[in-house]
This record gives sequence, C-alpha cells and structure tokens, in this order.
Amino acid sequence: MSYLQHRVRGLDFSVGRDIHWLIAAVFVATLVVMPVIAVVDLAFNPTENIWPHLVDTVLGYYLFNTVVLMLGVGISVFLTGVTTAWLVTMCRFPGRQYFEWLLLLPLAMPAYVIAYMYTDLLEYAGPVQSLIRDLFGFSSSRDYWFPEIRNLGGAIMLMGLVLYPYVFLLARAAFLEQSAAMLEASRILGRGPWKTFLYVSLPIARPSIAVGVALALMETLNDYGTVDFFAVRTLTAGIYDTWLGMGNLGGAAQIASLMLVFVLVLIGIERFGRRNLAYYQQGTHLLPLPTYTLTGVCRWIAIGACSLPVVAGFFIPLIVMSRYAIIYFNKSWTVDFRTYAFNSFFLSALAAIVALAIALLVAYARRLHRGSVTSVAARIASLGYAVPGAVLAIGVIIPFASLDNFIDSFMRKWFDVSTGLLLSGTIFALVFAYVVRFLAVAVGQVESSLSKVSPSMDMAARTLGYKPLEVLLKHHLPLIRGGMLTAALIVFVDSMKELPATLILRPFNFSTLATDVFQYASDELIGESALGSLTIVLVGLLPVILLSRTISGSRKAP
Repeated sequence: MSYLQHRVRGLDFSVGRDIHWLIAAVFVATLVVMPVIAVVDLAFNPTENIWPHLVDTVLGYYLFNTVVLMLGVGISVFLTGVTTAWLVTMCRFPGRQYFEWLLLLPLAMPAYVIAYMYTDLLEYAGPVQSLIRDLFGFSSSRDYWFPEIRNLGGAIMLMGLVLYPYVFLLARAAFLEQSAAMLEASRILGRGPWKTFLYVSLPIARPSIAVGVALALMETLNDYGTVDFFAVRTLTAGIYDTWLGMGNLGGAAQIASLMLVFVLVLIGIERFGRRNLAYYQQGTHLLPLPTYTLTGVCRWIAIGACSLPVVAGFFIPLIVMSRYAIIYFNKSWTVDFRTYAFNSFFLSALAAIVALAIALLVAYARRLHRGSVTSVAARIASLGYAVPGAVLAIGVIIPFASLDNFIDSFMRKWFDVSTGLLLSGTIFALVFAYVVRFLAVAVGQVESSLSKVSPSMDMAARTLGYKPLEVLLKHHLPLIRGGMLTAALIVFVDSMKELPATLILRPFNFSTLATDVFQYASDELIGESALGSLTIVLVGLLPVILLSRTISGSRKAP
C-alpha cells in the first residue's frame, strides 16, 4: 500500500490543524460521563449515610425483584425474538411477508402504557372478568379464579411483550446475513431445520442476539411506570422511595450506583456473547436463502407464534386505548392536554436537533482522527443509553444544582442579585438528560452513514483547499441526510416516551404527555390517560416503519 493510499484510508489529515475536532469530541465525552461520576461521588460521600439502614431493610427486596424481573424478561424476549425472527426469515408460511414488519409494532408501545391498558382490561370490573361472570353466572370473585396481573409475573409478561422486538430486530438482521452456502452445506450433511438452526444459524447470530437481550434488559432496568403501577419495588422504584419519600439524595445515589453495577454486568454479558466470534461471508451471502416450506400443523403453529406477540403486544392495547380515547375525548382534549403535547414535541425536537449536531461532531472527529482517543471518546459518548433514566437524572441534578448555587452565591456577593435556578429545575436540564441518554442512537446511525462515504472524497476535497467543516457541510451532509433524519427521528420518539428522567428533572408545574399519562394512571383514571397514550404510540410508529424498511431491504426475500 502506498503512502497516499494509507493516508486516504486513515483520513489522518493535518492532525495539528484539525485538533479542535478531537478536543470537541473529548469535551462531549466528558459531559456525557459527568452524571455517572457525580452519582458515584455522592454515593461514596453522602451527607447522611443511610446505606446500612437500606441493607438491613429494603435493599434485599429491591435486589430480588430487580433480578427476577430482568431474568424473566430476558428469557421472554430471547424466546419470542429469536423464534419469530427465525420463522419469518427461514420459513415459508401464509402471511410471512406481513409478519416481517408487524412483529416490530410492539416496539412503539411503551411498557407503562401497555401496563395501564391491560390492567383496565383484566381487572375485576373490566370487560374480561365481567364477561366471565355473565357467561357462567358467577356473582363475585370468590366463585372463580382469575390470575392477578398487577404483580411481578404480570410485569415480566407485559414488558416481554413490548421489548422482544429488540431481539427480533437484531436476530432477523443476523439471519438475513447468513451465508447461503453454509446453510446448503448443512442440508447436504443431513441436518434438518432444527439442527441447522441450532448448530449453524444460532451461533452465527449469537453476537446480535446478545446485544438485543442486553438492550431489552437495559430498558427493563430503566422502567419506572410499569413497576410503580404494579407495586413491584425494584431498584428504580427504590431511588424514588429513598429520594422523594425519605428525602435522602445520598441514599438514592447509592442505589443508583448499584444499578450502574447492573449496567456494567449487562455490557459485560454483551461483550462476552461476542467474544472470539468472527464470521466472514463470501459472495454467496447475497444469494437467496434456502427456506423451509411449512405445511399442516407446523404452518398453523408458525402463524400462531408470530400472531400472538403482535396481537397481545400491540393490537389489543391499541384497541383498548383507542376506544377510551374516543369515549373520553371531550374530557381529554383540553387546553392542558394541548400544552403537554406541545411541551413533549418541543423538548423532543430540541433534544433530537442537539443530539444530531453532537453526533455529527463525534462521528466526524472519529473519521478525521482514527486514533484510540477518538475511539474512546465515541464509546464514552455512547455510554448514556446504558444508564437508566432515574440514575441519569440524579447525575444531572447534582452538578447542575452545585453550579446554580455557586452562581447564585457569586451574584449575591458581588451584585446583590439572586439568579435562582438557571440549570437545575429547568428544561435545560431535561434536554441535557435526553441528549445524554439517547446520544448513542444518533452517534451509531451517523457513524454508519459516514462509513459508507468513500474516504477518497475527503482527500479530494482537502487537496482542493476545503477545510474539514466545509467538507462536512458541503459534501458529506447531502450524502448522509437519510441517516441523519433516521437518527433525529429515533431520538425524538425516545425522548417522547422517556418517563423516569422526566419525572425527576421537569420544572415545577411542567408536564409532558408521558408524565400526564403516568399521573392519570396513578390516580386510576385510565380512560383519561388514553388520548396521551395513543399519541405517544402513534408517534412511536414512525421509527418502527423506518427500521422495518431498512431490514427488509438488506436482502431480497426468497
């Protein structure tokens, strides 16, 4: 390889001249990691150490519920996601082409929304139990047995229904990238569908499945709306109990630090799942995959296996909330509702724009400087997605409150003016938390789009005298606008759904659709929460459609 080719591949242009890109990327990484450092620091240096009290009383209960919840959801999303991904990719049966995108729909349904809808549907006064009593002549709940949904088992079932698409999404992408030659070789050696799946497809897809399960478990750890409504006291609920109930921020930070340990374990599991695995594809991976035509009972089992998660995880709750939204429309469509909707859209749009701008900075800095510093900075900038919203909120409010106090003290001393809260307790803190939490999504999408732009374009533009910023604005942005739009859209929708961080960081007398829905549901007013829930779900369908089109287009269906 010539020197010029090496420089083109490495894109290591005038490192000294472009050092400000590297500095900016490191600065962003520092801001992202700041909340984590703040939480850990307060956990080890609390004003009042109640850790022994937590250990002696409720910590074991929080830990048990959290571990069982994550274990149950992990098993659920693995079985559902892998099974459905294999069926729609490798098997032929009626409706398969529709299930390819239908199975992604539950991804638009926040876990707390489905919890509210199913509770109303299955409770004693709900339509299901009322129908049972009418059909069989029962007069009270003592005359029959019906499972209770508002418990740990119910939380596992409902969260599994809306989180399995993480596994389905990545497992399906991995199955689509399989080598047709490897599958044909397995058939020639006499292996049937089951053994081919077990010994060929599953090992190849294992890294993607590990990532999908880890993402689902991170969302499980982040959830507050479902566990609070079902009275399942997890570590996330413990943060709220300790901080808002006991008034001890240090104790909440200590529980938050324990949750960070869970996050590190999940990241470790994901890395372990990908260890020493490298599969290289030949040109045959673009050939049509050899599929299995299902007949008889197997065909109906496949249809049922793909239909159940879609119907239970999306259409049933959608029908329930649509019905309530129509019935309670006059009560729900108020000035307050429109204000909350505007707040949600404004904050989410602002977070999406800021996250996209920062993602461009980080991704382009990494493109210009292919060293370990930018690589580490990009990894740190993507750390926020793994941090639960409640933990992130504590990490944001601690340094922001300290800075507010310092500015206020300085202004009082020298100018006799009180500045009040400039950062904490404002929408700035909320947008900052959104950006930190969902920056990983934007960085990943922008880096993926930039990687498809030929490095020779950078070299040609630079030899013509263009500066790095000019190259980015005039040449790269037009080429990656599709990826940028996708990144901004996903950040927008995720911010719309975010509940734990919003509950803690929102200003006084300020609500979003997510907090409004949570408040109504907490007051057992499910009908009044339906319109807000429906709005969040409908907005959430947009990235689901984009993801479906992207995956389906990655390989022509056989």
